[in-house]
This record gives sequence, structure tokens and C-alpha cells, in this order.
Amino acid sequence: MDARTLSNGTVWLSPPTVLDIDDITACCQQPSVGQWTTMPVPYIRADAEKFIYDMVTPGWADRSPTWALRLGEDSQVVGMIGLGPIDSRRDHNSAEIGFWLSAAVRGRGLMTQAVDLVCAAAFAPDWLAVERIEWRAIVGNHASAAVARRAGFHYEGLLRGGCVQRGTRLDSWLAARLPADPAVPATDWPAGI
Repeated sequence: MDARTLSNGTVWLSPPTVLDIDDITACCQQPSVGQWTTMPVPYIRADAEKFIYDMVTPGWADRSPTWALRLGEDSQVVGMIGLGPIDSRRDHNSAEIGFWLSAAVRGRGLMTQAVDLVCAAAFAPDWLAVERIEWRAIVGNHASAAVARRAGFHYEGLLRGGCVQRGTRLDSWLAARLPADPAVPATDWPAGI
């Protein structure tokens, strides 16, 4: 699969490279990033190198693209977003979306815009043509839930023990978006999520 850069003029999504390793390392050392992801904590430069070489490069070759979120075409990494296979089944027409954003640029709607760009590309019949994109988050990750809700994902429930974070099984929330779902805030989420 050919790598694609996506942009709406406010956010730029491009495949991260070895030149981004130091920026990725710095961002992933923020406690709020490690708190809600399954990445190693503490996060060191070798983890970013492994991410680039073992996940990003092979992912683009296997329908699991990852993009660095940037605030300009050639600017530094401030976040990451990607699509991966859904581990629980062999469904090549669906994907799971995952993302993180540096604390320095949160609260500006950047990740919601990035999710919209990735979903549009993933649903496009001339590219991935997926039929379902799932979002999952550890229970309590209200910031991620807000992004998913604003990007049109519909809440589907609680997965008891649905996530393993550094050896601990945790409950997770599940939401999904289908190609026919508009990219407008979903209104079917329970209060408090």
C-alpha cells in the first residue's frame, strides 16, 4: 500500500520517519500519553526506534497505516494516529483507530480533524474501503471519548477486561463508525462518558 499524506490545511498527517524519533520520544514521555495507552512506560528512544522500524514501516505494507500529526507540512510531530487490525477476529474490512496528542496542543480540535481525515481516507472505495472503524479506550479516558464522539463514532458499550495495559487487564469503552455515518457529533453516548 502506498503511503499517503492527508491534510485539511490545519493538520497534516504524514508517515513518521526516523527523523521523527526524538520528537516521538519526547511526546511519549508525557505522563498523560502513557496513562491511556499500551506503550512502554517509561518510554525511551529505543521504543520510538522500534515503533518506526517494527510497526510503521511494515504497517504501511499491510493495510495498517500510521501517520504523524503535524501543524505544518514540515513541522515536528505533535501526535500520532493510525489504523490497525482488530485483534479479536480476522476481518480485513474493518480497522481499529488509535491516537495520542501532545499535551501542548490539546483542546484545539486537532485530533478530531485528524480522525475525520483518516476515516474519510479509510472509507474511500479507491483506497482501504473499510466497512467499519472501531475506537476503544481504557475506561476513564474522557478526552479520547470526546474526540470519538465529535468524529461521529457511535457508542457500543463496555468491554469488561477488554484491554491489557502493561500486564494489567482493564475495562474499555467501544464505539464504531460506518461509512454511512456522517462526520458530525454522535448523540447516542451515555452521560458521563
